[in-house]
Amino acid sequence: MNIIETSIPGVKIIEPQVFGDARGWFVEQYNAERYKAAGIDADFVQDNESFSSKGVVRGLHWQAAPHTQAKLVRVIRGAVWDVAVDIRKGSPTFGQHVAVTLTAENRRQFFIPRGFAHGFIVLENDTLFSYKCDRVYCPSADRGMLFSDPALGIEWPDLGMELNLSEKDRKHPLFRDIEPWSES
Repeated sequence: MNIIETSIPGVKIIEPQVFGDARGWFVEQYNAERYKAAGIDADFVQDNESFSSKGVVRGLHWQAAPHTQAKLVRVIRGAVWDVAVDIRKGSPTFGQHVAVTLTAENRRQFFIPRGFAHGFIVLENDTLFSYKCDRVYCPSADRGMLFSDPALGIEWPDLGMELNLSEKDRKHPLFRDIEPWSES
């Protein structure tokens, strides 16, 4: 597999090795030993999937301590533009983000450590998005911020259509109003 380091230490793009022949292809999606050797030392305990249409925005979300989560995300069908925003208190990259296009064709994965807000915009209809989490989801620890806050400087793709957000995601606070993340 190929590990691509990003502008924020700890956030990684993973390109798994694909083995193909006339029958089709095979890819190892996750191997704990290989990921640990690549600096991704997470004990994943929950797998989730979401199915969405083009123009759906999910995020920006995170879990407050002590329920914080690292995530390993990928697209099984379709495409998304995925974003991780550093919300770690005292981090030299606080407020900065990394974005990557994940598609069924490129098979890329995106590792988002604890202390990051996460979200994505769906680029194609019938997109199936999958993610592993290293802690179980806790509804009372659910947090979020407005994905379109200009202070974040995120240039979301223009899909030429009205975006589809949940009522909860429409009402998230601005970046300046969130409590920075800390492990404690």
